Formats: sequence, C-alpha cells, structure tokens
Amino acid sequence: MSSAAAPIIVVGAGQAGLQAAESLRADGYDGELLLIGEEPYLPYHRPPLSKQYLAGETDEERLVMRSAEALAEHRIELHRAARVTAIDRAARTVTLGDGRTLSYSGLVLATGSRPRLLPVPGADLDGVAYLRGLDDSRAILARLARAERVAVIGGGFIGLEIAATARKKFGKEVTVYEAVPRLMARAVAPPISDFFRALHEANGVRLRLDTTVAALEGEDGHVSAVVTGDGAREATDLVIVGIGIIPDDDLAKACGLACDAGIIVDACARTSDPRITAAGDCTARRIDGSDRFLRLESVQNAIEQGKSAAAALMGLERPFTAAPWFWSDQYDVKLQMAGLSAGYDGVVLRGAPEARAFSAFYFRAGRMIAVDSINRPADHVVARKILDSGAALSPGEAADPAFALKSVLQAGLPGQTRR
Repeated sequence: MSSAAAPIIVVGAGQAGLQAAESLRADGYDGELLLIGEEPYLPYHRPPLSKQYLAGETDEERLVMRSAEALAEHRIELHRAARVTAIDRAARTVTLGDGRTLSYSGLVLATGSRPRLLPVPGADLDGVAYLRGLDDSRAILARLARAERVAVIGGGFIGLEIAATARKKFGKEVTVYEAVPRLMARAVAPPISDFFRALHEANGVRLRLDTTVAALEGEDGHVSAVVTGDGAREATDLVIVGIGIIPDDDLAKACGLACDAGIIVDACARTSDPRITAAGDCTARRIDGSDRFLRLESVQNAIEQGKSAAAALMGLERPFTAAPWFWSDQYDVKLQMAGLSAGYDGVVLRGAPEARAFSAFYFRAGRMIAVDSINRPADHVVARKILDSGAALSPGEAADPAFALKSVLQAGLPGQTRR
C-alpha cells in the first residue's frame, strides 16, 4: 500500500492488535499506521494478570510488550485511552469518543472481549470483582490485602488460577462455586477435572460443585455473603467472578459486519468487508470443518490471527491452520492443552496422575483430536506436531508408556518405523 493513502488503523492495542501492527511493517507496509487502545497503558501481556502478577512474581514493567521507543522505531502511532465509537464502512472512517473522525484505507478490529457479568441480585455491590485488564488486577490485589474470606464464582481457568493464588500466596480462606458437577467441565475430560479438584482441596480450597449462586448480600454497600441456589448463606469479604467472556463485537455489529458470537472471519482473518480484518478474542471462525463458528481465547490465536489480518490487508494470504494450544498455571502445576477436544468419544491416559505427571489423549472415531498434559511438556510438544502434521496415533499407542510418540512423526521417513 502506498504511503500516500489513508492510514491503516488497528482498533485494540492488546496482543492481537500489536501483532497486526508489527506484521504490517514486516510485510512491507510503509504508510501511516495507527494503533488505538482504550486503556492508558502501553500494550501489555494479559495472561500473568491472574497468575504471576497477582502473586507478586512479576511487576508492571515486565508486563509491557513494547516500549514507546520500540513503537516509535516501527512508526506505529499509539493512541492511548482512546475509544472508537463508530465505523462508517461507506466513508471508510472511524469516529472516536472525543468526536474526531479518522479515515482509513484498511482496518483491523482487535477489540478483544469483556467479562460475562454475574446475573444475580447484589452483583453490583462493592467488593464484587472481575479480571480482564491491569486495572482489574490492581483492584483485586488491593482487596485481597484486606479480605480474609474470598469467594470465587466459576470453576474455569481464570477462577481456579485466582483461587490458587489467593490461597497459596495470600493464605486466604477460599471457596470456589461452580454450577456444574466438575471443574473446567467445558474444556477437559473427567480425569483432568478430578486431578485439579484433588489439587485444590489438598491446598485448602473449599469447592462447592454443582452449586449455583442465587444472590449476593451486602452490608453498607459492600458484599458480605454468597447465597446459593440451595438456600445456604455463606459469609465472604470479596467475590471474584470468572464465568466466561463475551466477544467485544459491538462495533462490528453496528457497522453491519457479519457476526455470530464474535466477528466472523475466515482462516486468513478476513471479515465480510474486504477492507476490514479482525483478530483475537473478538473473532469466530469455522475450524476443522465444523458447522458452527468457534472462538479461540488464547495468546496463540491472537498472535497468529494478527499476522493473518495484516497479510490480508496487504493482499497476501497467511492462513492460521495450526492446532490450537492453551495453558494454565495453578500452584506448581502446569496444564498444557493442544487441539480441540469437543466431540471426543474416548480418552486414554499416559503417565500417572498420582505422580502429578500425565497426559489425557482425546480421540474421535479412533483419531487423536486433542491432548491435555499435566507437568509433561514433552508430550505436549510432540502432540502439537502430530496434530499439525495429520499423522495418526492410535489409542493403544498413546496409552503404551513404552511407545515413542515421536515415532509417529518419523514413520513416513526412509528407514524409520513406529516403535
């Protein structure tokens, strides 16, 4: 694109937005490049907010992904504390919250997501917190210092990471409320759920599974109790809610882009408008021939879609086709996930749960579709390669501790056999 054209504007200064901006430069774009972020900060890493930052193991300086000098060196013009309120696709303009209108030649939407709000009476009381950005994590840290009893609503990744930190680092009385009978049920198989249940209970966390929250009660405007669906009233000083996120696709919907629980994109991050691409948590796409649109909430997705979004605006195709991967740190345990386990019809274990080092291999119609590894990074690395290559691994091979997983990758090479 010519430097004489209107600028390319990237809306959202998180992982996906920053990646898109840097990839535009790497792909040869030499025109004006604007990166617009709602927060008053330099682009920063979000995953540590529920883990290392909350535990005091890293500081805000280390969260920063790129310094102001690095952005200036790449001629990326960062607009902090700026909100895009409207997109006019016909005029190719965006309107900011202060009333300014900016023209664009290409637009990347990397607007991210927002926490799903707890829909019960009392959810607006002081002392009810959500974690999405740096300000949220700062507020939770300040409240943890004063609280003795912490209620975590939601037994997914964010909720359990926060519960682990509140218990291990701060020594608080922690109760986790989860509406379904097991932890992380939407993402992992029962053996993984069972392991993390035992892990949290061994560390003194109280788990209220298969328990809904009906209301929150307060005193003098501050939360003081959780009321459960079975009528129990349990005292608390702090409530942290982690019941999922909602894609921030309001701008896209308002300007008429195709959306379905996220901005619909293809493998190259293209939206229904050829001058607009999208990346990160705000997007939804079909994966592996699925008949429905899926959202991938991960660092990998943000980075790879950011690259794809930049390439598409440059007239290039850089599809994101690698197997999805995710991770979660809880206490001294690292869970690494590869692939998508939805629709699995069989699970085999490799390793020993009692040794706190094992993997769960998910199969559908005899073909491996995903792997969850607990403190077994080698399994995770090989599994990702198998998924990306399309190589076949049988349930029997996965379960056999004597079978070398990497031999699946070598089987097609001259002189190599499976063993």
